[in-house]
Amino acid sequence: MLKTSPNVTSPAVEHLLHLWSRRFTLDLSSLLIENDSSHSCLVKAASPEGRALTSAKLKDNILDVHCQMAWIQTKTLYGYISNVLDLNEARQITQFAFRVYRKLLEIYQQQSLENDSLTTKVQEKSVAKLGIPAIEEVAYALEPILMVFQEQHIASRDWRALGFMTTQLNFSNKLILKKLTPSEKILLTPYLKFVEEQVAIPWQRVCAAAVKHELDSAMLALVQQMLPISQDIAQSVYYQLGELLPNHRSRRGGLSDPEVRHSCLRDLNMFQAYIWLSLLEESTVPLEKELLPLCQMVVQGVNIPWEMTEKWCQLLADEMLSRVDPEHQNLLLPYIQAMKQIFFKQRQQLGFTEETIESVV
Repeated sequence: MLKTSPNVTSPAVEHLLHLWSRRFTLDLSSLLIENDSSHSCLVKAASPEGRALTSAKLKDNILDVHCQMAWIQTKTLYGYISNVLDLNEARQITQFAFRVYRKLLEIYQQQSLENDSLTTKVQEKSVAKLGIPAIEEVAYALEPILMVFQEQHIASRDWRALGFMTTQLNFSNKLILKKLTPSEKILLTPYLKFVEEQVAIPWQRVCAAAVKHELDSAMLALVQQMLPISQDIAQSVYYQLGELLPNHRSRRGGLSDPEVRHSCLRDLNMFQAYIWLSLLEESTVPLEKELLPLCQMVVQGVNIPWEMTEKWCQLLADEMLSRVDPEHQNLLLPYIQAMKQIFFKQRQQLGFTEETIESVV
């Protein structure tokens, strides 16, 4: 769940903000940058004029239609509450989704104007190092409207509808990208990824929690080591899940489905972020009061067995511990154990037995 983040600064916070921003660098794998024509198109699209054209292409009526289509797709996926949300609620939620994207495009254009060296870096082929400049400014600019967007979901008659939010944004992102050229996709994708992650993954709060730590803090050093490899860890755990559960299927499909893969990787990053937030705050409250309820929403919504969620926790715990320097394992272990225990207690409340857990493997 998205929560307001304090506007704090310190050397430790700045270090983590820099690492956070590296999650949103440009991915050139879909474009042959060595090709003069592709290179020229990317430079053109990256200019202030190019960004204005991209925004104009996604003019209000198109954004509005995409947000409505994404809502329909989301509602279809979460068919179990088909009679809960009325048309007025649906209209309100899609209207606020539309406002999120309109604000995002406004930021996209503004950042082009503020980054005079962008075209030069593109021409020097160092564009892969570029992404979202001043990421904390983007976060604070979007925070008010994202909070209201979240409130629209919370206000639903069914509290589980909050689980719609990331799915709706994911569907909206896909529909928007279909309207763009390859160069435009490369430039706008980090911003779309940012919005989807911002409502699910508390990276901003992890950065803010660093204000309690000095630069020589062992806890800070641990997070600085692990945050840049969070995606590698997620991919490794996802691969292991696929090997263990080749026949698993949820409402959205099997583990090999590209959309399921996308959601799994995002959520594995979310688990890691909540662990680091708990560690920096020296409290297991984020794990128990935020992560667990979020997981309850998802597994009930798309028919994911709780046994798989517990296996997910075990694999993630093992992978994270295997990546940590030996001198830091004792710092991480209490929070890893707390996560596993919290999900174990939920399994007991749901009535699962040890045999049920083993049968999923």
